[in-house]
Amino acid sequence: MSALFPFRALRPAPDVAARVASVPYDVVSTDEARALVKGHPLSFLRVTRSEVDLPPETNPYDARVYAQALRNFEDLKRSAPFVLDDEPSLYFYRLRMGAHEQTGLAGCFSLDEYDRDLVKKHEWTFKDKEDDRTRHITELRAQTGVVFLTYRASAAIDRIATRVTAGRPLYDFVASDGISHTIWRLSASGRREDSGSSRAGATARGGGAPRAIEIDDGGTDVQALVEAFAELPALYIADGHHRAASAARARTALGQAGGRSVDASRFLAVAFPDTQVQVLSYNRVVRDLAGLTPEALLAALRAKMRVADDGAAPTRPGDVGMFLADRWYGLTLPTPGPGGPPAGALDVAVLDQEVLEPLLEIGDIRTDKRIDFVGGARGTVELERRVRSGQAVSVSDLIAIADAGGVMPPKSTWFEPKLRDGLLVHLI
Repeated sequence: MSALFPFRALRPAPDVAARVASVPYDVVSTDEARALVKGHPLSFLRVTRSEVDLPPETNPYDARVYAQALRNFEDLKRSAPFVLDDEPSLYFYRLRMGAHEQTGLAGCFSLDEYDRDLVKKHEWTFKDKEDDRTRHITELRAQTGVVFLTYRASAAIDRIATRVTAGRPLYDFVASDGISHTIWRLSASGRREDSGSSRAGATARGGGAPRAIEIDDGGTDVQALVEAFAELPALYIADGHHRAASAARARTALGQAGGRSVDASRFLAVAFPDTQVQVLSYNRVVRDLAGLTPEALLAALRAKMRVADDGAAPTRPGDVGMFLADRWYGLTLPTPGPGGPPAGALDVAVLDQEVLEPLLEIGDIRTDKRIDFVGGARGTVELERRVRSGQAVSVSDLIAIADAGGVMPPKSTWFEPKLRDGLLVHLI
């Protein structure tokens, strides 16, 4: 089963939601975050990347960063303002990027099931990133980052999503990157609130009576969604392994400190059906050629695989685009032999085994400082600036590998469009 829990979201008033919503903390560097918050005092990046309000030389893991995050969080709750929903609710969250559209369900999910691997993982995590978000959660007593889950599509959940999303939304805006974000609230009592709600009593704890409230079958829908999720054999983390791991560690830390609550045993996520999720390439950028000349690297590659004098945009599994010495090449990776683990057949794994490790001397790509990563949405222009490309995996690959108990190579998947931080916060 997969336990689903309605929760009381802390969220911005509808008329400021677009100004509060920010990209996830981990898809931008500190310098990029500083540029994004300039002239945007309500940006939630001031909470999730609070070093933007400290001197540039500040270590992002310094104690002052977490203290600043708490100050910014408290200030933003008052100034935005934020409201706390008066009763537990679920929220449908739709993302639209160009012709692509996906609708997921936001709620809380069980950390006990995460521990028992009923919430399945497909990537290892980095300890320093876990340490960072664990401290962020425990200092703020809030989960501000949303985990992106997927599940095998359910007709029962789809039917409810279709009915609820035909109504008026709570939030509906297009972000600066052109991606639209639409959220519908569905409360346990059946009270459904839309974007005409009042700003009365707009504090961290809410207050006042929203104007646009209607009584419908929402309570029945909430129970039906809880029951439909209970029928799912497993959930899969698509994006947000560090957020989920940090929520689990924060639960333990708060319990040891005597401050654990029921809510600390749950984590905030949006779950999307696998039929709607898209995966883009997660590209590798290698900083040097480990002493090889471009000509020597090309000769070594040609001894192992086919190399074509083009290939910036791979279209088939096994093909990789490589930008080297100001031009693109197309690599056709060797096909792994039968009988290996599913993860070993992924292009990213073969690229590691055949190119990065033996030729470019990249060791553990989680820790090696000579390699960096660029999400596929930034395109070949960014790669040509940074240099190097690889082929994306599929959602079915992810599910099969997670079901087999396997782990993909780090930075194997890049999901797009991204959820926005700050629209739904889970207080613990």
